[in-house]
Amino acid sequence: MSQNLDLVRSIYMRWGHGDFGSAAWADPEIEFGFADGPEPGLWNGLEAMSRQYGDWLRGFEGFRAEPEEYIEVDDDRVLVFVRNTGRGKASGAEFEQRTVANFFEIHDGLVTRLILYWDRDRALADAGVGEG
Repeated sequence: MSQNLDLVRSIYMRWGHGDFGSAAWADPEIEFGFADGPEPGLWNGLEAMSRQYGDWLRGFEGFRAEPEEYIEVDDDRVLVFVRNTGRGKASGAEFEQRTVANFFEIHDGLVTRLILYWDRDRALADAGVGEG
């Protein structure tokens, strides 16, 4: 198992318990984005990532991101299939989303790029990975 995979696993140890409070794993100039979904976009830096991801997370109570499968694309890139669960703050409705994937690019022990996908097939294609 690579150090980069270990880093991504450590991030999900927190996210799987709903702890999104630390970004010690992220490069200060991280590129963060939503590849698809209702609000696609790309932002740079920790502040922008915190603002964009935080705005999205604030719509939920008990949000958790639990890894289902880790795919080491190469030495610097890890793709993770994720199961998201939580409850909408406004509606109170429970939800489970199993179609998502998160793509991490890592250099010198820090995540330099994190792209969130609603569509796993698109994530696989963008990462250059054949369907498993």
